[in-house]
Amino acid sequence: MRKSYRVKKEAEFQKVFEKHDSVANRMFVVYQMDKPDQKHFRVGISVGKKVGNAVHRNWVKRRVRQTLLELKPDLKQDVDFLVIARPRVDGLSMKEVKQNLVHVLKLAKLLDEGEE
Repeated sequence: MRKSYRVKKEAEFQKVFEKHDSVANRMFVVYQMDKPDQKHFRVGISVGKKVGNAVHRNWVKRRVRQTLLELKPDLKQDVDFLVIARPRVDGLSMKEVKQNLVHVLKLAKLLDEGEE
């Protein structure tokens, strides 16, 4: 995903956290903040040390990024959101990661209901 689609700075992460607009399922938490003047969505991905060592955390981040890339046309565009992985996500297959991420994005109303 290109840099313009990422939330990278600590201050930007904190702005989205402070908004307190979040939804969750067993594998992911999604915080979101509307930004009406923005051309496209921006996403921050956070995977804590409870998920596992660096190899496992990077594995999870790669799968989250790939899923978001596949869902890109169906995602709400005028928003910043954070995807936070919970420890249970370690060891899931790509298909299971995608199913759980799609579920939580639908709960957050960031993804059209018709998308699988």
